Amino acid sequence: MARPQPLLFIFFLIANSFNADAAGVKFELIHRHHLHPGGPLPPRKLVHRDASRKVRSRFNASGELPLHSAADYGVGQYLVKLKMGSPGQHLVLIPDTGSDLTWTKCRYKCRGDDCGRKKSGHRSRVFRADRSSSFKTVPCSSTSCQTDLADLFSLTICPSPLHPCAYNYSYADGTFALGVFAHETITFGLTNGRKARLGNVLVGCSESSTGRSLLGADGILGLGYSPHSTAVHAAAAFGGKFSYCLVDHLSPRSVPGHLIFGSYKDANVSVAARMRHTELVLGAIGTFYAVRVRGISVGGEMLDIPAEVWDLGRGGGVFLDSGTTLTVLMRPAYEPVMTALREAVRGFERVYEGEVGPLEYCFNSTGFDERVVPRLVVHFVDGARFEPHVKSYVIDDVPEVKCLGFADGGAGPDASIVGNIMQQNYLWEFDIGKRRLGFGPSSCA
Repeated sequence: MARPQPLLFIFFLIANSFNADAAGVKFELIHRHHLHPGGPLPPRKLVHRDASRKVRSRFNASGELPLHSAADYGVGQYLVKLKMGSPGQHLVLIPDTGSDLTWTKCRYKCRGDDCGRKKSGHRSRVFRADRSSSFKTVPCSSTSCQTDLADLFSLTICPSPLHPCAYNYSYADGTFALGVFAHETITFGLTNGRKARLGNVLVGCSESSTGRSLLGADGILGLGYSPHSTAVHAAAAFGGKFSYCLVDHLSPRSVPGHLIFGSYKDANVSVAARMRHTELVLGAIGTFYAVRVRGISVGGEMLDIPAEVWDLGRGGGVFLDSGTTLTVLMRPAYEPVMTALREAVRGFERVYEGEVGPLEYCFNSTGFDERVVPRLVVHFVDGARFEPHVKSYVIDDVPEVKCLGFADGGAGPDASIVGNIMQQNYLWEFDIGKRRLGFGPSSCA
């Protein structure tokens, strides 16, 4: 859920202390398009979001959270479960590498039925702060609020010294959240069957939030590269790395993926081929995880794409975003990619022609065979190659209709985005300590 210029403010979670046995954490990722009353929605309706060093793990095993598609809710995201508070309250969050903040729907002060479950078209959990003995607000007069959180859109309003530090945050897609900062405890399972408690965590208690991309979710799990990111703090306890494997975006909830802190090998996630690696560029595009791309080929032919499209130093570049559904290419890259792929499927009747939407080219897929589509390959500067599955760029829309799964990012200059559909059925390892991105095809089993 990329947000180039956030205007309002979300809440986030910082792991300041860790109290757990010597084992890995276990998280579960979920995708949310299948809980929609009418069944899974088609993708065109889903898209309406230090130098290298050796880092030692503090634990003897990796942490793992099951991750699932959110297709049941009719949106193109994934979901992960964890507990917050004392005693722990269940939450379902969107794991988002495009966000550096973590927040949840919350009631800070509750009276009567005001803290009950929201009345809406889907089940929604609201964190009851008044029922947690470990919930401690951050005073608005504190240095943390006035200085440390200033870049995270904390508000300057301070009616009294002990009044909670407030925030006001929004995403580019219109999603927003308003609330207060607090310190809290989160709890999750370990691979040895025990529980880990992460205390003194800075969280955002959002008393007001909205956004279609939040359907089925209670908030956002920030996995971006930032001092305030859950991923950075959790990864620090497990060797400086985290990874995830996203199942097919239309998979039912019974098909789990994985969010892992530490080595994916400890989590028993199989990779169908040797893992490939490329440089992970940190800090070049805000808190996003950027990579150095040399070009894109289709059918073995390098496309004529200007070098500046991939140049991080000239406003271009590429980053991975688990919270964005489609892959967004700047127009100088989008047009040659679409031209090459349209040529491969021109024998099929085009549909939706003339309709306005992010998916420009869709066709009647009766009799379609993936073998007619030339393989698309992303070439990195250091020689690594990412070869996504055909189903990740010629994607299902409705029965008997497929679409070319790219969105036009405009003339630029700006960065292109590798969305979560393009990332599906691959294991992605973000080695923050070594500044290296690993990836390999996987069923996520």
